[in-house]
Amino acid sequence: MPAGLAVYIKMDIMAMTNQHDKPLVWLGDSRNCVRSFPVAARQRSGFELREVQKGKDPSDWKPMPRVGLGVRELRIHTGEEFRVMYVAKFSEAVYVLHAFEKRTEQTAKHDIEVAKTRFRALVAERRRERR
Repeated sequence: MPAGLAVYIKMDIMAMTNQHDKPLVWLGDSRNCVRSFPVAARQRSGFELREVQKGKDPSDWKPMPRVGLGVRELRIHTGEEFRVMYVAKFSEAVYVLHAFEKRTEQTAKHDIEVAKTRFRALVAERRRERR
């Protein structure tokens, strides 16, 4: 991914573990957010994202069209609720947009906006790359 995207979002690319799997690309502080989850939630997130890399659906997710077409919310239940928003529809990678602890029934406006901003920046950068 070109350095131009870094102007809009900080990214961290995780290496593929299998040549047929998509790499994970962590946008903004999403990787640090997952790392701040309690151990059980962090392990579950890692397992579920690994399944997504393999082209499978995670065990509990829902579409997030308010954020962008193709964006999904991975739902982690460990006594507390955690969410990881990602998009896997692009052929080159799985992009993790945002991760957070969910404390209310409805997703906070701030969390939607963070993911939406990162998704828009990603789509804009992909358009620039194709020119």
